[in-house]
Amino acid sequence: MPKILVSDPLAQEGLAILQRAPGFEVVSAPGLAPAALAAALADADGLVIRSGSQIGAEALAGAARLKVIGRAGIGVDNVDVEAATRRGVVVVNTPEGNNITTAEHAIALLVSLARHIPQATASMRAGRWEKSAFQGMELYNRTLGVIGLGNIGRIVASRALGLGMRVVASDPHLPAEIAQKLDIELLPLSDLLSRADAVTVHVPRTRETTGLLDRNAFAKLRPGALVVNAARGGIVDEAALLEALDSGHLGGAALDVFAEEPPPPEHPLLAHERVICTPHLGASTDQAQRNVAIAVAEQVRDFLLEGAVRNAVNLPSVSPELLEQMRPYIALGEKLGRFQGQLCSGAVREIEIEYAGGVAELRVAPITVAVLKGLLESVSDRVNMVNAPLIAREHGIRVVETKTAQPHDFASAITTRLRCAGERLIAGALFHGKQPRIVRIDDFMLEAIPEGATILLHNHDRPGVVGAVGACLGAAGINISRMQLALVRERGEAAMLVNVDAAPGKEVMAQLRGLQHMLSAQLVELG
Repeated sequence: MPKILVSDPLAQEGLAILQRAPGFEVVSAPGLAPAALAAALADADGLVIRSGSQIGAEALAGAARLKVIGRAGIGVDNVDVEAATRRGVVVVNTPEGNNITTAEHAIALLVSLARHIPQATASMRAGRWEKSAFQGMELYNRTLGVIGLGNIGRIVASRALGLGMRVVASDPHLPAEIAQKLDIELLPLSDLLSRADAVTVHVPRTRETTGLLDRNAFAKLRPGALVVNAARGGIVDEAALLEALDSGHLGGAALDVFAEEPPPPEHPLLAHERVICTPHLGASTDQAQRNVAIAVAEQVRDFLLEGAVRNAVNLPSVSPELLEQMRPYIALGEKLGRFQGQLCSGAVREIEIEYAGGVAELRVAPITVAVLKGLLESVSDRVNMVNAPLIAREHGIRVVETKTAQPHDFASAITTRLRCAGERLIAGALFHGKQPRIVRIDDFMLEAIPEGATILLHNHDRPGVVGAVGACLGAAGINISRMQLALVRERGEAAMLVNVDAAPGKEVMAQLRGLQHMLSAQLVELG
């Protein structure tokens, strides 16, 4: 009899699904202390949680029967996914349950901001009738700039079109023809900002999107423009936003998220007369909570009864024996995809993955999914080992998988060719059967460990370049842990792959690009 432990409050509709499952024993015990939670897991086959339960390696250590952890919601930062994977525990989440609710909240913030509804409500409650003080903006026929056309961004765009707004969008990872089918004009971010009367952001928070709306971005917006952020804190530079509001350049801002949550009470944006804000309420509706409860209950039930898996965040569908053999290749594939995704500029048209030698004899589908997951991490914070192929299809990315039994320079090798604005080749191999290495970048052959903050440098082959790079990083207090060099003598060009202990900031990267004989310098985070 499978035992299911529910260690956080869950909507009754979700509990009922588990309780009706044949032969299930369901124990609902929200609020357990860590020691009690670990004890309760000792004989549990499934665990259902929300954000309250912390599931680390210690809690999992004694969970000998545990097969699946279901997270009602998107984030799994309260689960040690690596420890769960090592123990063969599948971790699933519910990434789609909050889409409509979050999109509706963004639209609600936009309308409330345009018509000063919170301020007018406060005025009325204070006993005042200040009709002339709250002159608003009519949204009909205005231009909304949607930054990020993922699932939520597309719903926001659809609702805005229903309001009679013109919608333009910026998403470097989405082909223009897909945007056209949605009746949305796709623009570079700079052009979107210059045309928009209001902007709303719907991108994950990554290194590239942190501070995306900064001082320069606000300067490009039309005077009186409105800014909405119901995505992630930190995407909007809060200090720059305050400056733009104080100067009168922006008409207002609506924030559901902050860089620090909860924000300190003295945060200047909280008291600003042209700012409205909510405490991260994007997913906070009864329907959304029911949706995620039902979804997670169905996923846990179906996995335990039928072995069916949806929305897994680790590798779920490989036998333990095969998984042990494939794990190093899966790790290598994810590194290759992550490398490609962070180097890519513009929308990805095609990713070709070639398996050569011994790896071609394996079931390579999970490795291909790992490549896609790494590739798409810069596009979506919801990508996982199950939905990566779907997200790739939604973005119009063609995936080509080829095999050759004939090895090239290594007994087994994985070669990725990414086609976007240009074409880039990155290949990897395993050393000693389990140690991933980057062995080729375009025409450059090398043997580099793909981990952590890494700088890819391309330069003319001239004396002093390596020393100049070391001096630049040293002056910034950045330690080089490893450096791999490669040369294409016929062109007189060289490449360096430099592992550093800490990622350089924008100023240091600009200094590297400005070095004599330097052709390009790109920073990637390989994890």
